[in-house]
Amino acid sequence: MMIKDFGERIASVWEGLRPVTRDMLVRALKSGLTGSQPSKPAKFSYDAHADWELSRLLSAIDEQSKSAEIRNDSGKLDELMQLADTCARVLESQTGSAEVFIQLAQRALREHNYKKLDELADRLSARFSAGEIAEIIRQTDSPQIRAIAYETLATLPVSSVALLLGDSLYADIAAAALEQKAFEYESDEARETLEQFDADSFRRGD
Repeated sequence: MMIKDFGERIASVWEGLRPVTRDMLVRALKSGLTGSQPSKPAKFSYDAHADWELSRLLSAIDEQSKSAEIRNDSGKLDELMQLADTCARVLESQTGSAEVFIQLAQRALREHNYKKLDELADRLSARFSAGEIAEIIRQTDSPQIRAIAYETLATLPVSSVALLLGDSLYADIAAAALEQKAFEYESDEARETLEQFDADSFRRGD
């Protein structure tokens, strides 16, 4: 089936992909269909722009998959879902973006795919910086996603989280994560860092 058969929006986003991104996606799709070992996206020139391109395509696919035209054509729906799953798989293996993580986690929640949600949670500490994890907490309204991000932030080294205390955007998030680390993980270092932060804030009149 041709991309244009999935609708104008998907076709437009597809045509806007850079050749390297399109090639990466086609190879990943073919490897998934044949059941062979997926090509590692890292072979390709994967960057923040590829992240944005695939995220945009996945959004278009998820939106189009709700249409009656797609829903009433099982063959077309199956192919569209294969493309969506391939986009998601590449993003899951490569992204370090808060926005994309939220998109993938929301998708897993919609599908009640809690195994996938656990896999995404495992990737947070492995690939995301403390700042990006804090950004996930700041951006999402989902209690489940916030809980996952807070739990991950609380497992990071105190020094990594403490750096966020000096950023007004993330200070409250970092303090909450350190409090969780201090009490749930019984971290003396986290407790002492919090006490110092509170003392400094008091002196400044915050």
